[in-house]
Amino acid sequence: MSIKFYAPLWGNTRSFEEFCKHVAEAGYDGVEMELPLEVKAKREVLNTLKEYDLELIGQYYQSFEPDPVANLDAYRRYLEHLLEAGPAAVNCQTGKDFFSFEENEPHFSLARRLSEASGIPITHETHRGKCLYSAPVAVGYFKKIPELRICLDISHWGNVHESLLEDQKEAVELAITRTDHIHSRIGFAEGPQVNDPRAPEWSHALQAHLGWWDRVVQRHRMAGTSLRITTEFGPFPYMPSLAYTQMPVANQWEINVYMLHLLKDRYLESPSS
Repeated sequence: MSIKFYAPLWGNTRSFEEFCKHVAEAGYDGVEMELPLEVKAKREVLNTLKEYDLELIGQYYQSFEPDPVANLDAYRRYLEHLLEAGPAAVNCQTGKDFFSFEENEPHFSLARRLSEASGIPITHETHRGKCLYSAPVAVGYFKKIPELRICLDISHWGNVHESLLEDQKEAVELAITRTDHIHSRIGFAEGPQVNDPRAPEWSHALQAHLGWWDRVVQRHRMAGTSLRITTEFGPFPYMPSLAYTQMPVANQWEINVYMLHLLKDRYLESPSS
C-alpha cells in the first residue's frame, strides 16, 4: 500500500509560495485546497505546487446554495473546475444535511460520472452541515450507494453525537470500509477539535481516533491500495482562542506537523524493514 500526507491550505497566512516551501520542507506530499476561479491565479497556484513537487487534492466545501437544484449546478461547475487541473484526488463536502436523500443523491451520481470520465478519485467528507453529517444518516447512504467512498473526518461525528461513538460501533466500522482519505483532526464530545492533541488531558480522544485510523490503514494494507491523509487541524474558530483578543491557544502549523510525524512514525515502514 501507499500513504501520502497533505497539508491544508486552510488557515495559512503566508504567501502561497512561502507556504509551499514550508510544506515541502516539513515532509508533506502535497496540499489540500480549493482553487482560484480566475485563470491566471489558478495557473500560478498550479505552477507553484509543481515547483515544490507537491501534489494537489482539490477541495470542495462551497455547498452554500439552499436550493437543491442550484446546489447541484454549482457543485458540477466547481468539480469540473477542480478536475481540469488534474489533481491527485478531489475531496467534497457534498450536499446539505437538510436535503432529502433524493435531493442529495444526484450529487453522488454526478461525482461518480466525473470521476470515471477523468480517472481522478472523488471522496465525500463526513462533515457537519453536509449530507454525511452523522453516523446513522451516513449508513443510509452507504447502503443505498455501494460505490460511495469517503474522506473520514470522524471528529465531526463525535461532536454531532456528543461522544467518542462508543454506541455507534457498527456505523463506524462500515464507514471505515468506505474510507480512502482521512482528515486527521482530533475531536471530542463537545467540539470538532481539541485545543492541542499533545496535551495529556486529550489522551483518551487521541487514542480513540488513532484506533479508528489504525483500522483504515490495516484495510488498505491488506488490499494493497492507497490512502490519503490530510493533517487538518484548523485556525480560529476551530482553534480555541482567548476571549476578546481571539489569540489562539496553540499553534495550528506546529500541531499539524506534529500529527504528520506522529502518523508517519506510526504507519510508514522504515527503509530497513
